[in-house]
Amino acid sequence: MEIIYLSRRSIEGLGMGMKAVLAAVDEGFRLKGEGRAEMPAKIGIHPAPDAFIHAMPAYIGGAESAGLKWVSGYPSNIEKGLPYITGLLILNDPRTGIPIAVMDCAWITAMRTGASVGIAAKYLARPDSRVAGVLGCGVQARTSLRALAEALPGLKTVRCCDLFPEAVERYIADLKPLLPHLDFIPCGSPGEMMEGVDVAVSAIPIVREPQPPLDAGMLSPGGLAVSLDYDAAWTGDAMAECDKFVSDDIAQLLRTREHGVHFAHIPQAIYADLGELASGQKPGRENPSERIFCMNMGIAVDDMMTARALYALAAEKGAGVQLEL
Repeated sequence: MEIIYLSRRSIEGLGMGMKAVLAAVDEGFRLKGEGRAEMPAKIGIHPAPDAFIHAMPAYIGGAESAGLKWVSGYPSNIEKGLPYITGLLILNDPRTGIPIAVMDCAWITAMRTGASVGIAAKYLARPDSRVAGVLGCGVQARTSLRALAEALPGLKTVRCCDLFPEAVERYIADLKPLLPHLDFIPCGSPGEMMEGVDVAVSAIPIVREPQPPLDAGMLSPGGLAVSLDYDAAWTGDAMAECDKFVSDDIAQLLRTREHGVHFAHIPQAIYADLGELASGQKPGRENPSERIFCMNMGIAVDDMMTARALYALAAEKGAGVQLEL
């Protein structure tokens, strides 16, 4: 028996774009909403302060994708010139349980996380949204903007903010050639970034004792806020003032809150998860003045849907390295 090994370089060489990842992730949310996915809440270990290594398994019926992602996030790596997110993903044949592929998960994590923002915008943003705000100009902020540009064709302006001004400069330099129709505005503070935004995305490091810079009154009526950093960026008051509070997975959100580190100040009333919206069980945005908050923690269904699409593309192109199991 053999498996395919796909390195980060091999995955990037397959040429899978954001539009394809959006389609895979949206389909995964639909199948999850229909009750066709098995996905235990992620479990993990924490060998260093504010660091994690998580195990994320999932099976999606209908897509016939099954596997496990073993992923780490170390904020201190940034100071060492190392990536914040690293890890591996194992894809299994759901009919036999036999592993069929092992692949780097950093590209998958970045792209599916960005895609989750695009899916949130599809169901929860005003269709005429023109201004996006981005807090934290790292990898996930890059893929998030690419997804927003696909989901919101009318997007025109991006207001960017980061603790390090040079990160904003790199962000604009990297993304302007890819999205030349967008105007990028560097902002000196989170409050300045939030001025007039229709969709705000936060993607700063997740820490145990955050001091959230985004507070009540900053998100305009009709705005959508998407958090990729747990409760690191938004105060409880900011979340509470929203008319709807949504997550990518309610069970995982509540399980994480039980650990007593994160989500102590989220609203008690959770309107829906993205699976319920994608499957049509609940409506998303219902009027143009609603403030809506979406807490996207990152779920294994997104990973396995993206990995399955990559595996099919690699098999078609003969990419990767064959290894004996």
